[in-house]
Amino acid sequence: MKKICVITGTRAEYGILRPLMQRIKNNEHFDLQIIATGMHLSPEFGLTYKYIEKDGFEISEKIEILMSSDTSIGVSKSMGLSLISFSEVYQRLNPDVVVILGDRYEAFSAMASAVVAKIPVAHIHGGELTEGAYDEFFRHAMTKMSHIHFTASEDYRKRVIQMGESPDLVFNVGAMGLENARTIDLLNKPELEKKLDVTLGERYCLVVFHPETLGSGADPEFQMQQLINALNNLNDINIVIIKGNSDTNGRTINLLIDSYMQEDNVFGFTSLAIEDYLSLLKNSDLIIGNSSSGIIEAPYFKIPTVNIGDRQGGRVQAKSIINCEPSDDKILTAIKKAFSLEFKESLKDLRNPYGEGNTSEDILDILKEFLLNNKFNSKKKFYDIKFEM
Repeated sequence: MKKICVITGTRAEYGILRPLMQRIKNNEHFDLQIIATGMHLSPEFGLTYKYIEKDGFEISEKIEILMSSDTSIGVSKSMGLSLISFSEVYQRLNPDVVVILGDRYEAFSAMASAVVAKIPVAHIHGGELTEGAYDEFFRHAMTKMSHIHFTASEDYRKRVIQMGESPDLVFNVGAMGLENARTIDLLNKPELEKKLDVTLGERYCLVVFHPETLGSGADPEFQMQQLINALNNLNDINIVIIKGNSDTNGRTINLLIDSYMQEDNVFGFTSLAIEDYLSLLKNSDLIIGNSSSGIIEAPYFKIPTVNIGDRQGGRVQAKSIINCEPSDDKILTAIKKAFSLEFKESLKDLRNPYGEGNTSEDILDILKEFLLNNKFNSKKKFYDIKFEM
């Protein structure tokens, strides 16, 4: 059997990877290995590795990397610890291929260790742009370290090829998050209220905001306070807010959220299972913040998105997304537009640019072809595109 090792460091990333992990687990040709790291092992972020085990998966290794500091120095030290730890784990597990999604710093370190260990890497969600986060740099560097690529759109596939990757190794399979939206049996409002012990009311907004780590240079604390100021102007609308990730200055934002959650119409969560999060998204009137779920999954449900700042800058977007600057007046103007009857009417024929939601099946078929026919090559040739200056 061929050993496929899946790396996961966050609650959201695991939720996206889960359908693929299930297919690998159920396939007779493969042995699924799981490495849980990062936020999954932190009590501060909800010990979300338990979601993985609750879903019936066996975690092969747990790698602790988070520091008590979320400064740039703390993040860099976490990256160094990741490099050391992953190199040791890979030696024990000896996988035939490592599957890594996205662009976070722990994923970058996991991939760098795999390259040195001469383990082929399959990268998911390459070629994208997030101009307001240093994930932008990690993602493109990870593309050059990967042996096979699974992109979420044709535009992203072309960008990966533009970076010198062979077209024969770059596959547009759509966004994995849409598969969950399409296949999971989601809860309705009364079921959500009972399960999560919240009052959603007639209308509610879902809020997910992470710090920008590049871009405008605005203070993340200031941006979060501007968002809260805007939300305080919403009358008769309840707010469900999800705390941020372990990014630089993430704890600062979460402290503000803790204080904001004291309001009567605000309900907050450190983390949620993917089915609960998607159920909240599907039943909401609007998602506000700068989460990728507002760009990828929200359009599937025809839910408007108010996308704040530069964190998601450059991503392919559906017409349901309203971009605005991180100031309270601009955020409030965008929210009012999202609630307008004219804007809601415009979303009836909305098309999501991220595929049809069959991603995990397509990825596994391609991995099967490469693994069972020994098509992975440790050497890479740069693919030159001919162009005129």
